Amino acid sequence: MDIDKVLTQLGIADLNEMQQKTTAAILGTNSDVVVLSPTGSGKTLAYLLPLAHAIDVTDDNVQALVIVPGRELALQSDTVLRDMACGVRSVSCYGGRPAMDEHKVIKKVMPHIVFGTPGRLNDHLDKQNISPYNIRYVIIDEFDKCLHMGFHDEMSRLMKKLPGLRRRFLLSATDAEEIPSFVRLKDAVRIDCLDEAEQVPERVTIHEVKSPVKDKLATLSLLLRSFGERSSVVFLNYRDSVERTADYLRKEGFAVSHFHGGMEQEQREAALYRFSNGSANVFVCTDLASRGLDIPDIDNIIHYHLPQGEDGYVHRVGRTARWDAKGRTFFVLGPDEHIPEFVDGDISLYSLPASDLLPPPSPSRMATLYIGKGKKDKLSKGDIVGFLCKKGGLTSAEIGRIDVKERYSYVAVKRERAQEVITNTRGEKVKGVKTVVEMVK
Repeated sequence: MDIDKVLTQLGIADLNEMQQKTTAAILGTNSDVVVLSPTGSGKTLAYLLPLAHAIDVTDDNVQALVIVPGRELALQSDTVLRDMACGVRSVSCYGGRPAMDEHKVIKKVMPHIVFGTPGRLNDHLDKQNISPYNIRYVIIDEFDKCLHMGFHDEMSRLMKKLPGLRRRFLLSATDAEEIPSFVRLKDAVRIDCLDEAEQVPERVTIHEVKSPVKDKLATLSLLLRSFGERSSVVFLNYRDSVERTADYLRKEGFAVSHFHGGMEQEQREAALYRFSNGSANVFVCTDLASRGLDIPDIDNIIHYHLPQGEDGYVHRVGRTARWDAKGRTFFVLGPDEHIPEFVDGDISLYSLPASDLLPPPSPSRMATLYIGKGKKDKLSKGDIVGFLCKKGGLTSAEIGRIDVKERYSYVAVKRERAQEVITNTRGEKVKGVKTVVEMVK
């Protein structure tokens, strides 16, 4: 595999220092590798480039497992590899959908790399859906969380099932107190790019916002209105709080998407898609969204509830200022709340204008449409563009991001044209078959 060609394919001019060191350690040694680097510094690409180079694409067996703590990171990492277009095949596996469906995909794709959560990977290995005998590499991404007690037993079982394992690569934005013995690291090369003096990048400015009352929703609304169209992620600590806050902001007129672990997989994917494609500019979520979601151009991180520890804070703030961008983080504080002592850096007071001086909430630029056909129906992105232009009356410039799933598709279109598209396509056929076109709310 030509790494320079892959970088050109991705539109990346140069690797950063961490990525260069990681690539050199994986390709230039036979050692295990531990990488510590801030969120947003490009760790996924750092290990995928040399890993893909090491894969034997003439061998149809699974050669590497990438273990991740949640489905979002599995999907995100799988997408990065596909975007590399380097000839290495992959699938992602995680709970919340039938393992049998994944087994069918594995048999069809014959992946070289499998991205998955510990429990689901154990399930496939136990059922012999994945053969362990050709697996030479294990990557543990977000290893501080994967090796936490919540995953301890699953991880221990998983590592014992890989008789041909040669090398282990561990990556995280925060260090683990101890790496369990079952990981069996050997002469590991340690690449530590965490600057203890720099908790979050200097590109992120820190602000506090005072709420005069304990219920801070009105203050949050004013804060978001002061941002105009800028994208914001609002972190809360509880699922019911996410629901309550999202409902309040929608009634206030904001374009909101919300996300937590109690939602069904399809709901979570739709929520994430609406935010990432510009159909919502406010994303209300639990800390589940603080890891593995690589959404570009997030301007503001808002702590409605205080982060539960320094690691949680680092991962939350890591959602903004990705790569070389700038960002801001805000603590919304009630009368008895204070910014935690572990937050380092200069903190400025953010003064909110009076309500009558602020514009109303800005509508989102895009709207997300659901199309009831997908890959199973041989539907492609080009088919969707043609359908929306010919039947829906759109121009290609009015169509944004398109994601084609197995049985359905999502597409972003200009908000002011969305209802017209739904009307125009009612009862129409795509690839000769009638389909449903609906708004994703």
